[in-house]
Amino acid sequence: MESLEAIDLRLLGFALLVLAGVASSLLARRFGAPLLLVFLLLGVALGVDGPGGIRFADTRFTYLVGSLCLAIILFDGGLRTRAPQIRGAVGPSVLLATVGVLLTAALTGLAASKLLDLPLLQGLLLGTIVSSTDAAAVFFLLRVGGLHLERRTGATLEVESGSNDPTAVFLTIALTTWLSGDHGTGLATIVLSVVQAAVVGLAMGYGGGRAIVAAFNRLDLPSGLHPWMALSAALALFALTNRLGGSGYLAVYLAGIVVTNRPLRGRHQLVAMQDAITWFAQLIMFLLLGLLSAPHALLPILWPALGVAAFLMFIARPVAVFLCLAPFRYRFGEQVYIAWVGLRGAVGIFLASIPLLANLPNAWMYFNVAFVVVVTSLVVQGWSLAPIAYRLGVAVPRADPNTRRVRLDLPGQLESEMVGYRVAAGSAALHGTALPGQVQLAMVVRDGRILLPAEAGALQADDYAYFITPDEQAPRLDWLFADGSAARQAEQETFGSFILPGDVPLGELAQFYGLPLPRRIAGSTAAQLFDERFDREPMVGDRLAIGRAILVVREVREDRASKIGLRFAGVGERLISG
Repeated sequence: MESLEAIDLRLLGFALLVLAGVASSLLARRFGAPLLLVFLLLGVALGVDGPGGIRFADTRFTYLVGSLCLAIILFDGGLRTRAPQIRGAVGPSVLLATVGVLLTAALTGLAASKLLDLPLLQGLLLGTIVSSTDAAAVFFLLRVGGLHLERRTGATLEVESGSNDPTAVFLTIALTTWLSGDHGTGLATIVLSVVQAAVVGLAMGYGGGRAIVAAFNRLDLPSGLHPWMALSAALALFALTNRLGGSGYLAVYLAGIVVTNRPLRGRHQLVAMQDAITWFAQLIMFLLLGLLSAPHALLPILWPALGVAAFLMFIARPVAVFLCLAPFRYRFGEQVYIAWVGLRGAVGIFLASIPLLANLPNAWMYFNVAFVVVVTSLVVQGWSLAPIAYRLGVAVPRADPNTRRVRLDLPGQLESEMVGYRVAAGSAALHGTALPGQVQLAMVVRDGRILLPAEAGALQADDYAYFITPDEQAPRLDWLFADGSAARQAEQETFGSFILPGDVPLGELAQFYGLPLPRRIAGSTAAQLFDERFDREPMVGDRLAIGRAILVVREVREDRASKIGLRFAGVGERLISG
């Protein structure tokens, strides 16, 4: 009976721990604190030096659970990445994920060896541990904060953070192996290991993603099991890729991208469940890391560790970003923001556990310094994501009117779905606005009765209208069924008050509004400028700045910007074109 009571007490303790984490999100929202920081500090408060007094020092268990949680978060990040959004950002992101990590590790390692009075190799190991940006922190804080970034800026940050782990992981393992006394690992071996991790990770990620899609669409499982099948397959892919010498993190991220960009049955159910699981994974991961820390052990190295964090944020990361992005045409404001959002998170602390598992001398010192760097990054950078984005002109208004949409999957139909809307009194749908192409009205619910389109006639206020539509047309329906005032306000904030054809000459536009225009583009049209900037694949919502004027793509036809919105930067809004 005592053992049963002990189990009950542990279950109660675990449940209370999770409830405390959920409740802490209210505090984070109230004070605007980065939510991951709140989870981490809650773990510290419950740990050995806090009021909770829980003694927890199982690094192997933490590494295991943390790895699984990070794989879940990366799979979720891939599921939210549409291919058109990342085109044009893959090259810069890969350069940042390889050369950028090496530069950051080298510069930070040199600083760490001076600040902490360490031998050069130990300093380089510490620099490597904190060199990679954390995908979990980047995905999570950008999404939870409701921040909408310019397409290329956001894509660069997300792809870099999702793909830079192989370099950091293998550098950490190689340096740990060398410092443990095995000097058989040469530079060529390290380079080959990194290349192998990337190649195997890419191959397994693409193949695994296609396999998940095929299983999702062909297996006749109960609907509630499809999301669990996809998640289990992603975790199996993660473990198998690691066993084959590849990067499991890269594989699950790429698998998520493949899954979300293929026709998929039950996509919305998968994304909804994955969202809930990702929240839970974030909570558990940062709580465990907080429990593992011991604040009393941080005091002896606090000031040097803060110096390492400051050097990383203000010197090493910016130098690496500006050098890597130099061949690409990024605005100065974009480069500054990408340099600033080099968020450090759970990955750095997990990498610090590798020396712990190898029983290296000073192993806990690496962990404690990494912990201070992560907390400093979340406090300083995490708290300032939104203000700096608006200051640098890389934040954009929402490109949708926030309409409530009901989504239903159609059996046997992978390219189409059924969507439903309540017809608001002031919506454009009541004023004869034509439906987008390939969209069909399926039925109308009026006063509790189900009516076919022929019976329903014209839509009326407070009807519920259901349509069969291709996936890509659903966002256009959102505008039709938004409340009139809300839709007009959202549209004006996003696209501006003036509508221009895509072939409007920029020279005439600049002359009419008195705008400064570089001579090299004076003879171009707005559509040509968007083609040049966005690799001939502009999307609705993409924007460019000419002085105080902001051009926004309103409509795309045949991969060309056919309609352009024009608005002017408001008070406090600043675009650094550089």
